[in-house]
Amino acid sequence: MDALKLFTVDDAFLGRYERLVTGTVIPYQEDILNDRIPGVEKSHAVENYRLAAEVNETGSCSSEFYGMVFQDSDVAKWLEAAAYSLALRKDEALERRCDEMIALISRAQQEDGYLNTYFTVKEPGRRWTNLREAHELYCAGHMMEAAVAYYECTGKRSLLAVMCRMADHIYRHFITEGAPGFPGHPEVELALVRLYRATGEKRYLALAEHFVDVRGVDSDYFKKESEDRGWQLWGGWNGDWEYTQSQAPVREQADAVGHAVRAVYLYAGMASVARETGDGTLKAACRRLWESITQRRMYITGAIGSAYEGEAFTKDYHLPNDTAYGETCASIGLIFFARRMLEFDRRGEYADVMERAFYNTVLAGMLLDGKSFFYVNALESLPGISGKAVTHRHALPVRPRWFACACCPPNAARLIASISRYAWMLDTQAAGGGSPAAGSGTVYSLLFIGGTLDLSETLGVKIHVATGYPYDGRVEYRFEPAGGRPSVAMTLAVRLPGWAREKGGTASGSSGRAVRCTLNGADCPYEERDGFAYITGEFAAGDTIAFAFAMEPRRIYPSFRISADSGKVAFMRGPLVYCAEGADNEGCVLNLRVKRDAEPQLLPFRKDELFGVQKLSVAGRRLADTGALYGGERPQEEDCAITLIPYYAWANRGENEMRVWLPEA
Repeated sequence: MDALKLFTVDDAFLGRYERLVTGTVIPYQEDILNDRIPGVEKSHAVENYRLAAEVNETGSCSSEFYGMVFQDSDVAKWLEAAAYSLALRKDEALERRCDEMIALISRAQQEDGYLNTYFTVKEPGRRWTNLREAHELYCAGHMMEAAVAYYECTGKRSLLAVMCRMADHIYRHFITEGAPGFPGHPEVELALVRLYRATGEKRYLALAEHFVDVRGVDSDYFKKESEDRGWQLWGGWNGDWEYTQSQAPVREQADAVGHAVRAVYLYAGMASVARETGDGTLKAACRRLWESITQRRMYITGAIGSAYEGEAFTKDYHLPNDTAYGETCASIGLIFFARRMLEFDRRGEYADVMERAFYNTVLAGMLLDGKSFFYVNALESLPGISGKAVTHRHALPVRPRWFACACCPPNAARLIASISRYAWMLDTQAAGGGSPAAGSGTVYSLLFIGGTLDLSETLGVKIHVATGYPYDGRVEYRFEPAGGRPSVAMTLAVRLPGWAREKGGTASGSSGRAVRCTLNGADCPYEERDGFAYITGEFAAGDTIAFAFAMEPRRIYPSFRISADSGKVAFMRGPLVYCAEGADNEGCVLNLRVKRDAEPQLLPFRKDELFGVQKLSVAGRRLADTGALYGGERPQEEDCAITLIPYYAWANRGENEMRVWLPEA
């Protein structure tokens, strides 16, 4: 089921983000990729394609390649976002510009199918000799994803044909000709599975499976490659096998290690291959790596990657706040991984993590106006230190308009533009997937977004969703049988959010509990299984199933093993993590302590502030400044009210102190 085409968003919160991406973010990023906005970091990404086309057509070019070795991928992700935008709303001018971009990309492709502007323009004799650093397969993967998206959203095959030629070239090189190696930066694995699903070409699935299977079998491959090739991009082999997840074959890997984005792209590719092949050992490895991330190496915001060095996972429970890396792309990759785990294992916990990462880290990665972006998402910001001290230079206190390494902005754009694809799943057969036998199909509601899901051609029904999520915990599903049917037999499986189930009890019909389900206003029984509520029945026009999730603000306490959070508390409401920012707290949050027994309170919803936000208030104590670096007297304290805002909205009012985790007094 392609929910992007079947689900029309009509939602105050995510509807604004969808309009922001289609109306502001995509045009803004297009201008940047074409170097049309003065005063921001130069991209040159489109110009690199023009230079590559020049080389193919004349044998030389008028300028030099500029940017990162993976600069091509920025164009690919933008094209993918634009494709989703075209599926959401007709825009002939945007489609024409996309077609022109695709024509340029086609001109940049070499006769044997190879496509990469860095090696065409700058290093034509060194193709496929630096898999660890050069990102050829990474760039190919992103453009494959763009090609599939553009084909699915517009029906046009031009970019798909280009990338099938590139995939055929890769197959010849690594399979037919037997070249050794595997991607230094995984991505092509999941992309090849998408290409296989779009075309039915089994060689693309075989190629994805090959890259998964050979990774880490020769754990010294990248070391040997570095020694043999005689040239380096970033210093060559550094002795870190874990950085590229090549320390062991993937089925033997137990912990999420190394570069966090590379890791979750790899794991998403592994899950994709496991789904298509039924490989149980690969599925078990995915589950083991999932648990390593979510149970020991993930921030409360769904951010991953604790260290600037290597943009990497470190060790269990090492989750520093002010030096956290938490790359936006890493949380996006985690969402990709979670969505693919759901394809073969219907567990609500995967959607819980999708929700956590999306509403907190991914949305925090973009300014509310859509024109500035975080690469790094720290959980504590210290003006004068963050972005300035040598240990904190990566943790910027405000979002730049663009980056030299601009992987995150177009990645966020393509995810937000396609968020419908993460909101729903459909099982059309009653048996095999754990679906109750009485229904003709099971519709899984994963993320709660207002709008209409049109399943007229599959299940013969439209489902209208009304909700004020994430600030309101009520979600209503109203049925409209299609084609003149009086009713429709089906199963609706609604995720029971982990944050709601933690509040105590989910037995249907009990009073005062955290989850209540009704059918046309009366308590409705459901079968709970693996984090989903299954409701099977014959639904007539106007029948409405409603879920009400308790939305009281709640305290969150960390494991004592997380040293950075010892003695501290954080606050959540629904899926949203909250933080204290100086703008609401007399300019300073480092001197705030939360009273141990204070209950957080809702403040009035402010439509006029931060594009609509629900703040919290909790009683606390403010410590006075003693003026000494160290002193023998306890600082004076005064009672105060600590104001909290959703983490996604921080750093939208200039440079501020910010903390997610606050000490208790």
